[in-house]
Amino acid sequence: MDDLTRLGTPIDARPHFAGEREDLLALLRGLTPDEWQAEAVTGWSARDVAAHLLGDDYWRIAGMRDRYRAAPAPAPGEPLAAFVHRNNREWVRATARISPQALVQTLEMTGRELVRLWRSADPHAPGVAVSWAGADPAPVWLDCARELTENWAHRQQIRHAAGRATDPGPAGSLVLDTFMRALPHTLRDAPARTGTRVSVAVDGPDGGEWTVTRAGAGWTLAPAGAGGSGPPAAAVRWDFETAWRLCVRGIEPEEAEARGVLSGDPDLARACCRIVSIIR
Repeated sequence: MDDLTRLGTPIDARPHFAGEREDLLALLRGLTPDEWQAEAVTGWSARDVAAHLLGDDYWRIAGMRDRYRAAPAPAPGEPLAAFVHRNNREWVRATARISPQALVQTLEMTGRELVRLWRSADPHAPGVAVSWAGADPAPVWLDCARELTENWAHRQQIRHAAGRATDPGPAGSLVLDTFMRALPHTLRDAPARTGTRVSVAVDGPDGGEWTVTRAGAGWTLAPAGAGGSGPPAAAVRWDFETAWRLCVRGIEPEEAEARGVLSGDPDLARACCRIVSIIR
């Protein structure tokens, strides 16, 4: 593994999987038949998103528990994002005959197994790549946190489909902290002198503040790189809803710019608004 201190202080998401799965199951059990069919993301109903989560569970169990590597692979020359989206569509279509009730029962079973597997995982071992952070392989702690963010974000999409507001839950601040680990990779092509600092802040109880610093050829979230005096060269401030939805492309960068407060170097501030914390 290369030097990944640029990703900042490790996050331990392992204790949050049990609560996140309980919240998902409680949400799904309370959906009406119409809510199960409501569109959660473009082209996918709430039932489809739940089926997608089940596919992710089985993929994780196959790799982490069974060391089973016979999963689909990209076609020759197929970009990673295109492969992931194609594979997801094929799985959701193949599971169309599974009823919502059966999905809930199976997600309960796979959730228990994943809680056990993540609890015993070594957070500092090499894990699966996290492309949006530029880490291949990524440390297990980031891979694990990324998996929690996916579960959390899909639960919010189902909530919104059912006409309910975002529920940050106990893991909301950790999810946002994970999303922000994309900042060094987001700014990788932004020119700046060594020592230049950029700040991103999110208001509210689940928010926080992150400082990225230009260090050599790249940017870093490492605590040692966040020093320096005076204001940062650029700063961005959002509310929680704007920040997380931008990171999963529930809104586009232009809307995040309009909804945020940007100051300092306009190019660096706008570059932060291109953050994306999913495969896209």
